[in-house]
Amino acid sequence: MIETDTTLFEVRDRCAWITLNRPEALNSLNPELRWQLSQHLDQVEADEDIWLTVITGAGERAFCAGADLKQRAREQDASPEQQNEWRRLQSETRHIIERWYHPKPIIAMVNGFALGGGLEVAMACDIIIAADHSEFGLPEPRRGLIAGSAGVHRLPRQIGLKPAMGYMLTGRHMSAERAFQLGLVNEVVPASQLLQTTEGYVRDILSCAPLSVRATKEATMRGLDYSLSTAYYTPYESEQVRQKSEDTLEGPRAFAEKRDPIWKGR
Repeated sequence: MIETDTTLFEVRDRCAWITLNRPEALNSLNPELRWQLSQHLDQVEADEDIWLTVITGAGERAFCAGADLKQRAREQDASPEQQNEWRRLQSETRHIIERWYHPKPIIAMVNGFALGGGLEVAMACDIIIAADHSEFGLPEPRRGLIAGSAGVHRLPRQIGLKPAMGYMLTGRHMSAERAFQLGLVNEVVPASQLLQTTEGYVRDILSCAPLSVRATKEATMRGLDYSLSTAYYTPYESEQVRQKSEDTLEGPRAFAEKRDPIWKGR
């Protein structure tokens, strides 16, 4: 396990586990945490032995409560040296919300508040599993802000315009059950079952051919930008890789031989 001031990072059985590790601040996002999360995702993207990622928050109260507003207030009085350091970190950060086509699946294991930037992080993931005490929302207008890290764009796309406007214009929170009803969350479980349920998703994803999973994700996410006919006829890079891979032969062969396939990711 790699431990930094703001995150924990561990790879187990081809799955990277990233923990936002500021429980005393409800895992809120400061420049250091954003930068460290960016570094971990770069590593995941580059390492062919990592097939998927789970992101969660330390403690039982919050996945991520959004931007660290106390830190933001302190920035006004920070020394020029500290301000320069924060600007450097920002320039070197490719935040998860800007990774429009991250190639590998990401699961958000939400264990409490997912508010503001925290909800934006969760919405940038492919699957959201939530403990039943979790709450979601974009309360930025109540602080004179806007959910500008794609929150105002992702939420209407993921739950529909009218429900999204109802939450974004009021700053209200939604319960985990309501988030499930609106299609924002894949599954809601008791907190005691959150890890077990997430591990079940991890196992099922790992049982699939990794190149097939990546091709499915790319075709789905990029295809949403096109008309149906254009999406159908578009050649996707990851699908072209899959078609030429050893794994595309292994699947039918294993089926014919009545055994489990052995995926190589190539």
